[in-house]
Amino acid sequence: MGLSLVLRIGWRNLWRNRRRTVLTLFSIAFGLLLATLMTALQDRNWADMIDLAARLGGGHVTVQHPELIDAPTLDKTVLGTDAITKVARAEPEVTKVVVRIVGQTLLSTATNSRGAGFVAIDPAQEDSTTLAVMNAFVEGKMFPSADADGIVLGSRLADNLDVTLGKKVVYNLTDKNGDIVAGLARVSGIVHTGAPGVDGGLALLPLNTLRQALGYAPDEATQVAVFIDDQRRSDEVAARLGAKLEGGAVAVPWHENQPELAGFIAMKVGGANFMKILIAVLIAAGIFNTLFVSVTERMREFGIMLAIGYSPGDIHFLVMAESLWMGLVGLVVGTLLTSWPYLYLNQHGIDMSMMVGQGGAEVAGIGVPSVFKVEIFPGNAVFIAVAALVATLAAGLYPAWKAGRVAPVETIRLV
Repeated sequence: MGLSLVLRIGWRNLWRNRRRTVLTLFSIAFGLLLATLMTALQDRNWADMIDLAARLGGGHVTVQHPELIDAPTLDKTVLGTDAITKVARAEPEVTKVVVRIVGQTLLSTATNSRGAGFVAIDPAQEDSTTLAVMNAFVEGKMFPSADADGIVLGSRLADNLDVTLGKKVVYNLTDKNGDIVAGLARVSGIVHTGAPGVDGGLALLPLNTLRQALGYAPDEATQVAVFIDDQRRSDEVAARLGAKLEGGAVAVPWHENQPELAGFIAMKVGGANFMKILIAVLIAAGIFNTLFVSVTERMREFGIMLAIGYSPGDIHFLVMAESLWMGLVGLVVGTLLTSWPYLYLNQHGIDMSMMVGQGGAEVAGIGVPSVFKVEIFPGNAVFIAVAALVATLAAGLYPAWKAGRVAPVETIRLV
């Protein structure tokens, strides 16, 4: 029996019991809807959180001293930042490269003192794609240059220090030789991100000013932050970049510098994958039941077909053709069913501000968005479609095998 004939007969058989077929198709479509939206929610929000972590920390890939992760002190530096920047920018996936000094400081005013994490930057090299707080100013602005004497504080940190714009703040640090050094800066801006850890513990300082205070060379820093267009390729970029570095510096992907965030995302992705597998099993069981009942009802028909010359293989492929049509039509119905919810959630999202609260929420120091939007990676969309089709075909294997093993003499006698 030719392939085209098998497909035509399989299509006709699919609609012999329309109600049962329609119910099965909608179960496939609903499963695709759930799997697609769950995956798209993960893809968009985890990617956003990783990008935000990169823009608050050391980029998607960080070039740094090999011991900085275990001992994050200001004596763990890298030299030749200009050369490192040039090498990093040569990578095709790299979009931005910036030099920074990061560490801990004690901020003091006439009345209060608070510990904070600081990031020393060159404002001429930074923008919202490399530094998330660039769009979070509620008062003032960024200090004008890397040689200025300004400081930018998180809103809660400014409140704790009881300072306003133009007020003086003293910052105390331990330099690369282990000596205590101090600097004086005026508050040029205040930022509010909504993440309690950031707003309560972040200070931005001018890069060159801090270099002088710490006794660094002009091309010395604690890190070179590398930003790429797709955070999923951070391991590849880090491996290639690390092979080109000299002087003992290493290239570290984001998940090694942000292990808490990476662990949280891995846990959530694992839980969502388990739910998707469970959904797939339940849908496959429904498809199996539909095909098995259909085969059981048509035993006499299959017996007659075998008696007039059809082979067991022909019967097997006929049932598999029904399963194939079930999967293909289910994909079409699932795509139509998913389109509107996906487009709506992609544009408007789900407002979770009531659950997050006014104070905001964070994971590993990274703010959790109050509006969850969806956007699926193309590769994951293809995987879901292929997995649904494979599951449908797998559900038809046993019914097809059973149909091909019909004994004509016994089944023809059935009434």
